[in-house]
Amino acid sequence: MPSPPVPELDDLLHRAFSFYPPIIGIEHNEFLLKSGTWSEMLVENTKTREEIWIPRRFFGALSKVDDPVMIVGLMRELEYKSGAVWPYERKVLDMPAPPKPAGAAPAAGDIREPSALEQIMGPGGEGTESKIGKLIAVVFASVLVLTTLVYVVVKFTPQAKPTFSAKDQSYLELTRDDDPFAVARKLGPAAEEAWRPGEGELQYLRMSYPDRGFTVILMGTDRKSVRYIGTLNKDWQPLHYVEFARGATTASLLRGLKKF
Repeated sequence: MPSPPVPELDDLLHRAFSFYPPIIGIEHNEFLLKSGTWSEMLVENTKTREEIWIPRRFFGALSKVDDPVMIVGLMRELEYKSGAVWPYERKVLDMPAPPKPAGAAPAAGDIREPSALEQIMGPGGEGTESKIGKLIAVVFASVLVLTTLVYVVVKFTPQAKPTFSAKDQSYLELTRDDDPFAVARKLGPAAEEAWRPGEGELQYLRMSYPDRGFTVILMGTDRKSVRYIGTLNKDWQPLHYVEFARGATTASLLRGLKKF
């Protein structure tokens, strides 16, 4: 069965909408689309004004009617935590078997032949066999937990991830409020400035400093409103990015930006 088409920016801009199913962890289910890339879309909660990046692969079809509000379907049930959305996994609990009454005769299926360990060590060997099985289970669980812990540390600890360096790090003085004049005041005039070709909903300005090994990127809804969103190295990899409230950043936006 084909997947429903992912909504485009033009379908949602300037229109309030709700997600179905609602995102777990967010009480007010009404949003506005702020911007988007080929891989993510930035939405803003109309009540809390909190901005959240949501991967496009989770977006489903739009409702055919928008009264009282448009509905945007989600391909997976999502949960909001640690400043980002994650696929939500519901836990399934097994019901314990009812206890057998005291003195009840064992069922036909409960009668079994003694194990090889019991034949060698006698009836007491059953307890030893159970202890060995538990020990193996504990060792396996410990290895699994340790492997998971190492993965989490490597994936979510910035110090454990590869970094890209430039000749100097003066770009660390830049903030999300800096316009082109503020960037030039802090870093000096750029060797080259260029706007991303083509017309679109967002405008991008490139300010290149090749002798210093980095390029500054600014973005806005028009050329007068562009502000700093991050710095790229000579290989067009993020050196620095802007952080927003609750852990949201422009890192993914910079990684998806094509060179211009």
